[in-house]
Amino acid sequence: MKINIAFATTDGAPAYVEKRRHEYTNEEKKKANLDNVARDILYKTLDKNMFSKIKTCTTAKEIWEKLIQICEGNDETKENKLTVAQQKYESMKMKDGETMAKFDERFSAVVVELTSLGKEYSNRELALKVMRALPREWDVKTMAMRESKDLNKLEMHDLFANLKAYEFELETRSEAGPSTFEPTKELAATTSEQCSPSMSKSAEQLSNDAMSLFVKKFGKFMRKSYNPSFSYNNAHKSDKVTTDQNCFNCGRPGHFAAD
Repeated sequence: MKINIAFATTDGAPAYVEKRRHEYTNEEKKKANLDNVARDILYKTLDKNMFSKIKTCTTAKEIWEKLIQICEGNDETKENKLTVAQQKYESMKMKDGETMAKFDERFSAVVVELTSLGKEYSNRELALKVMRALPREWDVKTMAMRESKDLNKLEMHDLFANLKAYEFELETRSEAGPSTFEPTKELAATTSEQCSPSMSKSAEQLSNDAMSLFVKKFGKFMRKSYNPSFSYNNAHKSDKVTTDQNCFNCGRPGHFAAD
């Protein structure tokens, strides 16, 4: 028969001694039966991969310690997990379009993770963190809560219940009569989207026209500067002598005859 030393005790201080099953007292049999029940519960909650890692353990206590070591790791692993969880907590912000229920779920998950790693925050610290993580549209509500409630006694479920009620009220008002501010922003965005292509097209067209004009003028300048016939004609014309004197014989300008 297999020897089970987990719950075999002596009188007085507990001490592990080797005993066979038929040597157990009634008290030891009850403890052994409880150990079997605990192991059965643990076995049923584990998948095949995890079960293969703890199947060599003989008692529920050994199984539990092995699971803690596997899931939580050593001290260095715990420190790394704590650092990552604190970074998540510090950078926690409510996302655009996110409901308060979703934000509550994300925030609570991070707080539970920190608590499991040994880091706990007071009610005031958690409440202030939640209020700072909300968008500016919630400033009026958060300021009112700071003045009217004792944050040291404000539980997280009460805080989020209050915020969810305020969110529901805002949604109800929005459905009853939408504000004119949001449509104005949408109209401005639509107008800018419609105008942007035409404006960019006009700017591009002006740039092309300016370049075309520059090319034409530059080409004209080059033709004047390097056209031999143009230079010869200009030089030939410049050689002609213009005078205001008239011919002595015929009296016409442009030439003259000596006396």
